[in-house]
Amino acid sequence: MSVTTSQLGKTRQQLLDAAPLTVEARGVDKAFRLPHQRYSTLKERALHPFASSTYDKLQALSDVSFEIRNGEFYGVVGRNGSGKSTLLKCIAGIYTIDSGTLEVAGRLSPFIELGVGFNPDLTARDNVLVNAIMLGLSRREAKRRFDSIIAFAELEDFIDHKLKNYSSGMSIRLGFSVAIQVDADILLVDEVLAVGDASFQRKCYDEFGRMRDEGKTIVFVTHDMSAVERFCDRAMLIEKGRIMEIGEPDDISRLYTEVNFGHLPGGDVPEGGRGSAEARVRSAWTEDEHGERILNAAQGETARLCVEVEFDAPVEQPVFSVTLRNDVRHVIFVATSARHPPLDPFRAGERAVIRLTFENWLAPSRYTLSPAISTWDPDFRVIDQREDLASLIVEAPRHTGGAADLPTVLEVERL
Repeated sequence: MSVTTSQLGKTRQQLLDAAPLTVEARGVDKAFRLPHQRYSTLKERALHPFASSTYDKLQALSDVSFEIRNGEFYGVVGRNGSGKSTLLKCIAGIYTIDSGTLEVAGRLSPFIELGVGFNPDLTARDNVLVNAIMLGLSRREAKRRFDSIIAFAELEDFIDHKLKNYSSGMSIRLGFSVAIQVDADILLVDEVLAVGDASFQRKCYDEFGRMRDEGKTIVFVTHDMSAVERFCDRAMLIEKGRIMEIGEPDDISRLYTEVNFGHLPGGDVPEGGRGSAEARVRSAWTEDEHGERILNAAQGETARLCVEVEFDAPVEQPVFSVTLRNDVRHVIFVATSARHPPLDPFRAGERAVIRLTFENWLAPSRYTLSPAISTWDPDFRVIDQREDLASLIVEAPRHTGGAADLPTVLEVERL
């Protein structure tokens, strides 16, 4: 049986229960004013001195209360526009709250938004030193750690290039490298890591594991439920600025899936998700050949795509599939039960875990998993489909440039 963070035993939980509070929020509210008419120049203001200054009010956070203990890896999940990033910026002190209390004990290292704190007209060398000092290091310590920061970011050949000539991925690597080197008590990480390439994401996840083992406090905003279940001690689900639930990562992951795809009463079904009352996908993940949940898989090894499903009505001929897309959204591989003998019917109330095992010869990249349940009755029909429900990072010693690196037999006949 695979093990998630919330199933690791009582020892870590007991330590966290006894740890002091690092972040404590009570009744936090945050709203923004959205003016109906904007003026960007002094001339426009002079020409329209009596124009209306009315505005709409956007309530980003409403009565938000939670606690994060020292050493806890805390996940924050929710749909786009739910208030996740606003909450992180309030914790970081970027935004002031309108009411309530928000107390933070310890030094923060925020990695919230791409490019924040960087000057595009300065070189990487200057930006690293300036930002490291701003985050609390002395000038001498910043210089001492400079080589480690650049090495982690893999930017040794671009030290003296201006940041305006960097790609977004290079800027992300540099920003994250600085954030983890400042010995802060609390690291705030937003979804921006999803923009990085597969090999750098692996390094970031390894760094998360190291910091977690060292007892650092990490607040992690993400849409990747596999990462939440792997790393987080607890997680929070935010919906429309309010906390819907705080609990075990695997429970929050399932609830997020239900909210995101409209299975809760009153939920809206966004584009990319569809379902019926007959059956639904509860969660998805990848396992290795030993049954352990993984985020990273080495090329050439056995991997299993796993989907937990629940049936609310009888389904006679279900077909289960998982579509893998690479980081540029190309469909690379579809694992499906249709290639196997037909499955027995499923009864109402029945739950099952479907495992599709394959030899992993995918090219190195980050892949998203989109599971689906379909049926023939008598025509093909999709019962439930979940876009990008989980992810998998494939690693290999070299990149050939293909979508897959299938094994071959080499023969040379000299003539």
